[in-house]
Amino acid sequence: MRIANEQELDLVEISPNADPPVCKVMDYKKFLYEQKKRDKALKAKATKVIIKEIRFGPQTDDHDYEFKKKHAEKFLKEGAKLKAFVFFKGRSIIFKEQGQILLLRLAQDLEEYGKVEQMPKLEGKRMTMFIAPKKEKK
Repeated sequence: MRIANEQELDLVEISPNADPPVCKVMDYKKFLYEQKKRDKALKAKATKVIIKEIRFGPQTDDHDYEFKKKHAEKFLKEGAKLKAFVFFKGRSIIFKEQGQILLLRLAQDLEEYGKVEQMPKLEGKRMTMFIAPKKEKK
């Protein structure tokens, strides 16, 4: 304590359970500031997961399907996750099988760009499927 007071610094207890307890003389405010700076730098480097959505109807036409597939390809190449879903309006819920076939066809067509993370699953009025981009080999 005397040494810390002489140097006008703080005495910080590092390991209280050790025998004798381990302490360190340091400027605690400066230590907290540097720790905050380190945490901020690590947070900036962290990768952010981007999820792009593509919406289909249960009876989406071939041309529309190809157009949306092209967009999905682009999203996966950019490294974004893809959430493809079929939205059932009104009584179109009777075409559940068509929606599932559409999503599975999309998964098969995008096989070289990404892998299916979650198979088609019906949640209320929408059937959802997730596709994650494949890691590129360096």
